[in-house]
Amino acid sequence: MSIYSAAITLVFVMDPLGNIPVFLSTLSHVESKRRYWVIFRESLFAFLILCAFLFFGDNILSGLGISQQALSISGGIILFLIAIKMIFPPEENSRHERKTAEPFIVPLAIPLIAGPSAIATVMLFASQSQHHLSDSLLSLIIASTVSTLILLIAPQLRRLLGQKGLIAIERLMGMILTAIAVQMFLSGLEKFFVLH
Repeated sequence: MSIYSAAITLVFVMDPLGNIPVFLSTLSHVESKRRYWVIFRESLFAFLILCAFLFFGDNILSGLGISQQALSISGGIILFLIAIKMIFPPEENSRHERKTAEPFIVPLAIPLIAGPSAIATVMLFASQSQHHLSDSLLSLIIASTVSTLILLIAPQLRRLLGQKGLIAIERLMGMILTAIAVQMFLSGLEKFFVLH
């Protein structure tokens, strides 16, 4: 997977457009000037967490006895489920609960940005490019930067696109992510049958 396609996949998985309503709701009581700092701080925490899994995820997989093929197949399934949820979102989502205290790591950094799906995706990239971790790191930096910028301009995006516009874009992203997930799943199956 190229740096470009890996970065796009990570942006889709992080789903910054889908997180805009949650971020705005969670930070609605925070002073507007401080809101930017909170978003930047939480994005940085999420980036550091994902970096840890990028560099040490392979050791975790080895310790658990999980093969690259199993991770590729399970990663494809996870991405597919995320994509389906993006295309057909549930009507009620507990993530939208309003918080009264300023968030710290939870729920913005984890699980909204660096959720289980993003962690699994980063670990998958690490296992696929063990000798080119710098490429995976660059993809993660690009994806994190794009995600952070989108969240920083969230109020302007909501005014510009409206709620329906954000939903439409998120569903389009979900459709693209579906294709990426199926390809990842098929690649894992192909490697499995070649080895066996």
